[in-house]
Amino acid sequence: MSLATLDLPVPRESLLRRLSDVLVRRARLLTLLLLLPPLLWLGLVYLGSLFVFLGQSVFSIDEFSGTIVREPTTATLLELFRPANLDILLRTIGIAGAVTLLCAIIAFPIAYYAARYAGPKVKAAFYLAVMMPLWSSYLVKVYGWKLLLAKEGAIGWFAGKLGLAGALEAWLALPLVGGPSLSVSYTGMVLTFTYLWLPFMILPVQAALERVPPHLIEAAGDLGAAPGLVFRTVILPLAMPGVVAGAIFTFSLTLGDYIVPQIIGTSALVLGQAVYTLQGTAGNIPLAAAFSLVPILVMAVFLTLAKRTGAFDAL
Repeated sequence: MSLATLDLPVPRESLLRRLSDVLVRRARLLTLLLLLPPLLWLGLVYLGSLFVFLGQSVFSIDEFSGTIVREPTTATLLELFRPANLDILLRTIGIAGAVTLLCAIIAFPIAYYAARYAGPKVKAAFYLAVMMPLWSSYLVKVYGWKLLLAKEGAIGWFAGKLGLAGALEAWLALPLVGGPSLSVSYTGMVLTFTYLWLPFMILPVQAALERVPPHLIEAAGDLGAAPGLVFRTVILPLAMPGVVAGAIFTFSLTLGDYIVPQIIGTSALVLGQAVYTLQGTAGNIPLAAAFSLVPILVMAVFLTLAKRTGAFDAL
């Protein structure tokens, strides 16, 4: 019998094979199925719980019984404008702004050197040095700075050796920035935040400076522009999207942090501490939710302004 006369049965395709063929032919369906589980998790678990919590801000709390009165009202939101609560909001925004400004001032020369002058080996060491602090524990870094900033710590010791102990005491005596010591002051808080978030400013600025065409800088110099003028009119405007991109990280991270203020800050509350205290010890969930709306609104405005500068291109 020849092979041509053999009557072999046609193999049946399995269900998985047919499903695989359908998904290959329909790429959008495959993409949807791959994204559906994480989207459901993000939408139901994260965003769902967030909206449920924020929705508590339209309720109020009974001052006598301490229970939540589930009747829509604007009284809780209006409590944010009380002097004590308004001080918390302004204090937090001021600290976040100071940290962002200090990070930008420190990060720019470091990023400029890495983008313009560092060779391949130096640039690899630069990335390692910038990223290495992110590998260590957050709490270890904060408590390390607590020791550095203490009155008997390394910074106080160096200030005494350099004859700057009097200047340090005078700085700590100032009403807005001082305190008993650097470890219990707004200055210490800003320095710790700056150390923690500095890598998030350096990397976007360095990426933006990498994209500045060198011939523009050379052309400005050939036309007689002084180095300071070249920086103000060529380098800084082109690098500003990277600065704003870094500011998104430093500002938002400082805005919501409550651990550093608890360990290093003064007795005056910041926004994160207020939310933590109100939803925990005080049990005032509606007011905690109202406070939580503030950073969301602030960052929405911040991101809207940042988008106009092209900052998202530097992320």
